[in-house]
Amino acid sequence: MFWYRLIPLDVLLLRDAKPFTPGERAWAGSTFPPTGDAIAGAVRGLLGETLDLEITGPFLCRQLQHEQKLYFPRPLGFIGDRSLIPLPWVDPDNQMKFDKSAPQPLVTPFDDRAREPDADNELPKYRQYLPADVVLTYLKSGEIASEDWICECDSEEKPWKIESRSHNSIEPGTRQVKDESGYFVENAVRLHPDWSIAFGIDRELPTGETLRLGGEGHRVLLERCDELAEQWQVIRATSELNFQSDGKSIAYLVSPGIFERSTNGEILCQAWPWEWKFAHTSNLNQSPDGKLVSVATERSVPINGIGRAQVFAAPPGSNYYLNQPRPLYQDLPTAPNKVKRWRQLGYSELLWIKYHQELSNES
Repeated sequence: MFWYRLIPLDVLLLRDAKPFTPGERAWAGSTFPPTGDAIAGAVRGLLGETLDLEITGPFLCRQLQHEQKLYFPRPLGFIGDRSLIPLPWVDPDNQMKFDKSAPQPLVTPFDDRAREPDADNELPKYRQYLPADVVLTYLKSGEIASEDWICECDSEEKPWKIESRSHNSIEPGTRQVKDESGYFVENAVRLHPDWSIAFGIDRELPTGETLRLGGEGHRVLLERCDELAEQWQVIRATSELNFQSDGKSIAYLVSPGIFERSTNGEILCQAWPWEWKFAHTSNLNQSPDGKLVSVATERSVPINGIGRAQVFAAPPGSNYYLNQPRPLYQDLPTAPNKVKRWRQLGYSELLWIKYHQELSNES
């Protein structure tokens, strides 16, 4: 993999897959960071060829003095700086009733309740994107220290700002906006200074070039960045080592997760892989054969699908709790090419963490 960063030369317009009709008070949805499809489209436009590309990311990148550092979406298995743990991992003998066809409840470790903040103190600003060194520590220890959650600067809470821009279509021969389909608003993204978009790709690209990214052809500068490759290699190797280990594990999703299957001709998406079966069952006469215990996620992300208008992806940062690591069907050699294409474009990238029971009890 060759690693590059994209430095915006202007705002970016990256529409999501929600349909909209220009008209009175119509808003065009947007998404950021960009998806692997957007990166692939920009690279193909630069090279002037329709190519099969393999992409890692994209992620965010920040320049710190003379160093470039990868940033990853915050794990959603935390409330503030406190970790969430499946109830059966904390209290195996619990008798709580819940929907057996859904993930098990998540709780904070019981000893962690003493860390409730003082009501008179203002809550700190937490990072929404974590630097590579913090993520590497998370992979190695299963923990993120309280101080590592605190923003070092305002841009770490959100590395970009939104600028809403209206678009008007004028009635010919007048100065009036058309009554129908004459007005809509869309959100443009402006990255804060020192922030850029990083990705890995399976071919060398011409550096110092500008390319079009997203709607309306806004341009970004392409720059080679080998130090990002080194950071990713260390993180990926640590994740692979954790995946090979036995026992309770947490899968940390760092790019949009597309988990779909076809049922009676209808394509269905959900927030976790369909091939991961639950470690519990709603049928008392059935023995569970799965390893998935619980899920920490948020609302789905609508994106443009491959060959379709819309796909709903699990948001980056989602955490999956398993009694034992399990591979993705998309990564298996036997998976059909149309399934593997999601992974080739950087979707459903998982990092693995070994669950450390003793550390959680001491939090």
